[in-house]
Amino acid sequence: MICIQCGATVPEDPFCPVCGSDLKIQTIACHLSNQFYNQGLDKAQIRDLSGAITLLRQSLKYNKRNIDARNLLGLVYYETGEAVSALSEWVISKNIKPDDNLASDYIEKLQADPEKLDQINDSIKKYNLALICCRDGNEDVAAIQLKKILRQNPRLIKAYHLLALILIKNRDYKQARKVLRKAVKIDRTNSTTLRFMKEIDEQTGTVTTLDNRRRFPWQREEKEEKQLSDRELAAAENQSVIQPVAFRETSAFSGTVNIIIGLFLGVLLACVIAVPTVRQQINRNADERILAYTTDLSVREKKIEDLEQQIADSNNTVDSARNQIAAAEDQVKVYENLVKANQAYRSDNLEGAMNLLLETDSSKLSVEGITLFNELYNSVAEPVLQQYSTRGVTCYSQGQYGQAAGYLEKAHAISPGDYNILTYLAHSYRLGGETEKAIKTFTEITENYPDTRRAIVAQQYIDLLNSGNSGSYDNPIVEE
Repeated sequence: MICIQCGATVPEDPFCPVCGSDLKIQTIACHLSNQFYNQGLDKAQIRDLSGAITLLRQSLKYNKRNIDARNLLGLVYYETGEAVSALSEWVISKNIKPDDNLASDYIEKLQADPEKLDQINDSIKKYNLALICCRDGNEDVAAIQLKKILRQNPRLIKAYHLLALILIKNRDYKQARKVLRKAVKIDRTNSTTLRFMKEIDEQTGTVTTLDNRRRFPWQREEKEEKQLSDRELAAAENQSVIQPVAFRETSAFSGTVNIIIGLFLGVLLACVIAVPTVRQQINRNADERILAYTTDLSVREKKIEDLEQQIADSNNTVDSARNQIAAAEDQVKVYENLVKANQAYRSDNLEGAMNLLLETDSSKLSVEGITLFNELYNSVAEPVLQQYSTRGVTCYSQGQYGQAAGYLEKAHAISPGDYNILTYLAHSYRLGGETEKAIKTFTEITENYPDTRRAIVAQQYIDLLNSGNSGSYDNPIVEE
């Protein structure tokens, strides 16, 4: 288990051995996360995918670092045709645990077949376009689009639901029932699928059975035998009735006339029946082609827009992920410095503890972390400040201006408003040849002590340095 306060890996213990945080609530949350993961795994094994998604999301609410739950959620998403959601879960899992993670294998397998990945992405975009067509009232276009989608991505359960909804609206309950049976094979207990089936049962008055009717072949055989018996009985009845035969004398002329009349009637009947049918078929084919061209044009335009949006979203996602990783690394570094400072303080290394505290950004700490930071700072600041200032003044008196500036810089970081430290630091820079730093430090004196003799003296040194003269005074003037 990883402590949420300091990020250290800790055993099953009520308190963190590094920062001392109480881990009872975190331990309970981890146990609940594992419990929901096990329940989600059971649901997934019996193909209750929607129930598995709900339980796995609940597991991640209690512990977002539950790698097993996140990887399984990605697999369930992929099984329902949601490849984008699956890839998102696996990428997050890989960022949390880069090494020895099954998510890396899943991502590699998915990226190893770019053609299939493109088909899945294209099916998602077409589904969104079909959804827009439904909202605009173009259900026929949406139905054609959804059938193409299901040929590309036969596991996209949302497409089955939308197609079934269109068929129910058009009162084609038989086809809607077939579509929903296919959806049940993917997710057995999906609430949307069951709700649509219930609506079809209420409209048709028949109960939808999910069993395969071919399991009972003898029923069909009995029905065929019954139909055969009925036909044989009708044939027997017809054979028992002797039809009268009429004999009529016909001449060659009358026979020819009858043939001509028959041919004429046949041609006329063909024109009446066949020509409208052919014309309707031609019109129907033309309408289908126009509809296909219109749909293809809309899909291409939508695809261009989606690609542009996808590029923008990808850039935003990458930037956001980088920022989150950088922020997490900074926060880990802050807590590491705080822990090291505490260890240095306990080892009586006050100088090392102060250096670590000066590198720590207390704004990124929790409430408990800020309390520990303040306690350490108050305990270390005064003796370390006295130590740095004494060393700095001693080195300055011995003419070691570079070392003096180093000690006085650390003292200034601890006590920025101390005039004596500022003065010695400015003159260490001046006599050490660091003119820009000297001018900056003298300027800080003039800003901190305006309208005083301290500011006047500091301004004199600034003027001397700006004129190219390091000044005629070797010792600083310190105003008490």
